[in-house]
Amino acid sequence: MVQPAALTQGWPDDPVPLDPASAPVPEYGSGSLGDLLPTLVAGQGVPGFEARISELESADRNCVFLIDGLGWEQIKAHPDEAPYLTSLLATSRGGTGRPLTAGFPATTATSLASVGTGLFPGTHGLPGYTVRNPDTGELMNQLRWKPWTPPQVWQPYPTVFRLADEAGVHTAQVSSPIFQDTPLTKIALSGGTFHGRLSGEERMDLAAEQLAAGDRSLVYTYYSELDGAGHRFGIGSDAWRGQLMCVDRLVQRLAEQLPPRAALYVTADHGMVDVPFDEDHRIDFDEDWELRAGVALLGGEGRARHVYAVPGARADVLTCWREVLGDRFWVAGRDEAIELGWFGDRIDERVYGRIGDVVAAADGDLAITASVNEPNESAMAGMHGSMTAAEQLVPLLEVRS
Repeated sequence: MVQPAALTQGWPDDPVPLDPASAPVPEYGSGSLGDLLPTLVAGQGVPGFEARISELESADRNCVFLIDGLGWEQIKAHPDEAPYLTSLLATSRGGTGRPLTAGFPATTATSLASVGTGLFPGTHGLPGYTVRNPDTGELMNQLRWKPWTPPQVWQPYPTVFRLADEAGVHTAQVSSPIFQDTPLTKIALSGGTFHGRLSGEERMDLAAEQLAAGDRSLVYTYYSELDGAGHRFGIGSDAWRGQLMCVDRLVQRLAEQLPPRAALYVTADHGMVDVPFDEDHRIDFDEDWELRAGVALLGGEGRARHVYAVPGARADVLTCWREVLGDRFWVAGRDEAIELGWFGDRIDERVYGRIGDVVAAADGDLAITASVNEPNESAMAGMHGSMTAAEQLVPLLEVRS
């Protein structure tokens, strides 16, 4: 029986699936986090490196201040809380007023490895928060380094810091003492001397001292508390805004102490998205039989998932995830995601099996949680990992002496 026009008018069309090829791939090779240190040390004359970010001018002394979770869009949205950072927006990326891209996924372990090695995720081998270890079949948490895996086997390439130090550049990291001996620090940020300081103010003062300690210097300093406030309370919270105000003061404190012939670059590992606590925005994998069908392991994090299928189920899992999530997530098979350049222009053989059989990246303020197996991560208000502008775009604010 034909439905009367009055009943059929206004019925929504079927949701249009997102084409994985439409995902905004990071600007690998010319404007991503992994391009920053190679550009800086090339300008300092370190052999084997070339300037990839064409907009940057060289300096004898370079300081990189990485603020965990400080996305480009979050700075622009909070001029009152961050007046000094806001005043520097026009300096970003060599005075173009444009941001960098973090890399995929936009998450701390991946981004810090990209920064420190000058390589992209498919090469350095940290392509997510948790990924499968092909040698053991277990999920490897690359931020917390659990279960234990030999660091130099997991990530064998030398850091830019180490190569700069060997070339005679005075190289130092100034961070919280708790990070000094972590495996992530060793494989991503080691080289030269590590200086542990508890307070942000102490770190700024010591970073300025270390910057002045050599004719050619490369200094890295880090602040994590903004990210922690975002995860716990969300980027719309008073706690997060208070941390942003603190960050703004720290950046100005460091900038005002720069020695001659120095450049300070303020950047971040990712931005953040607040995900509402309701069923429309949080899809619970542990409660969804369709998404669980044929899945052996769920890796990654809420907004950037690696999905590992049981043997023989890869095609079915990809089809199911596209049917269930394809209008809200970019969903690609492993080879498709690699071909599209999501993880960079090269995939090392040892890294191939760490990438999910299916990779799903969120569009909008959505997440795939796992309330049973990931209770802490599932309770986070703010999340990151995907390729949206709020997560991918990070500043490269510049102050020169």
